[in-house]
Amino acid sequence: MKNAHLWMRGRVNNVRAVFSGKTIICNADGKSMATDDRGVPFFDPWINDEDKRAVLDSFNSRWLTGGPKAVEFEKLFANAVGSKFAISVNSCTAALHMAMRVLNVKPGDEVIVPVLTFAATANAPIFCGAKPVFADINEKTYNISPKSIIEKITEKTKAIIVVHYGGQPCDMKEIMEIAKDHKLPVVEDCAHTVGSTYMERKAGSIGTVGCFSFYPTKIITTLEGGMFVTDNEEIAKRAKILREHGMTKSAVDREKGSAWYYDVVDLGYNYRLNEIQAALGISQLERLNDINRLRVKAAHNYTECLKGINGIITPFTTKDRTHAYHLYVIRVVEKEFGISRNELFMELSKKKIGLSVHYTPLHLLTFYKDLLHHAVGDFPVAERIYDEILSLPIFPTITKEQLNQVVAEIKLAKEKAQ
Repeated sequence: MKNAHLWMRGRVNNVRAVFSGKTIICNADGKSMATDDRGVPFFDPWINDEDKRAVLDSFNSRWLTGGPKAVEFEKLFANAVGSKFAISVNSCTAALHMAMRVLNVKPGDEVIVPVLTFAATANAPIFCGAKPVFADINEKTYNISPKSIIEKITEKTKAIIVVHYGGQPCDMKEIMEIAKDHKLPVVEDCAHTVGSTYMERKAGSIGTVGCFSFYPTKIITTLEGGMFVTDNEEIAKRAKILREHGMTKSAVDREKGSAWYYDVVDLGYNYRLNEIQAALGISQLERLNDINRLRVKAAHNYTECLKGINGIITPFTTKDRTHAYHLYVIRVVEKEFGISRNELFMELSKKKIGLSVHYTPLHLLTFYKDLLHHAVGDFPVAERIYDEILSLPIFPTITKEQLNQVVAEIKLAKEKAQ
């Protein structure tokens, strides 16, 4: 890999990459292509020396949880995403749950969520006794469809949760207009992004509340962790209380004020982020721009190499927003490619290529089928997309060699199918 270099030959995107004597052709009409047998992981976390030092230094503090590092991380993160207030938590799931609580979602209420998302998005209203109401998706971006949102609104609707799928923001202008017309709060599930923009506004700062994830595969990581952001001071105050058992004063506050007394004013939770995680988050946040730049670079390289392959549809991006590429999701059109998504998954898996599918539409999963009684055909766009989508390896440190190996194996699979 150290001696790898690229050069251009021919007229259109005819790129060759030479790696340690192996040639991998990146253009659509290349035939037999040599590949590396080491495989490519779906994700490889980027923990550098600065991250490690930050974590070790955090042990020098008296406060190992709920201390000054968490507060510093919150301030830095709020600034990074353009929000007034940020409350650190131990997962995005916790942030979503808190969002439902601060918006007073209760039993009998309905909350609209995209059907193509991770379970945590739909579980948040269920935690409060409410019903998640699934909306279909946009066929190009895989984000929630504004048209479907309108169709799902009833007198019981209490909130809308949107998910910025893969790292590309939803159609927030249309969604916020719908929310305003119906006097509904909007929660942005930003588990797939930190730093992407919509009409020059940062994802997470547009709705009533933004919820972020710092799981190891996400844009930045605190191993496990999340962040709740808002511009509403009252919402922020209640979220802080909910995060710490409904208590009016944290341990740090009690020490600063030389007071032992606190009250419990709400049903709260143990959702704190500890100091070690916060220290890692601060270190990771310092190179957020580099992380996003490298992800975008990898995504653009994938698109350049894959765009000429008949039957492969690369991610669609819109001009008024930026994409963080937490995921790089292709579609495999069986009639044109020659084999199905599932068959391509198996072929690439044999070659040690890490892959995933994001996601199985929630209405097809057992828990939600039993709870909500949906049937196949209820969400035709999501179901059609689900049969074709495939998430390829993408992470900031992915090499050209690894990326080209993935592309080469896709082309070999197509050759075998012909």
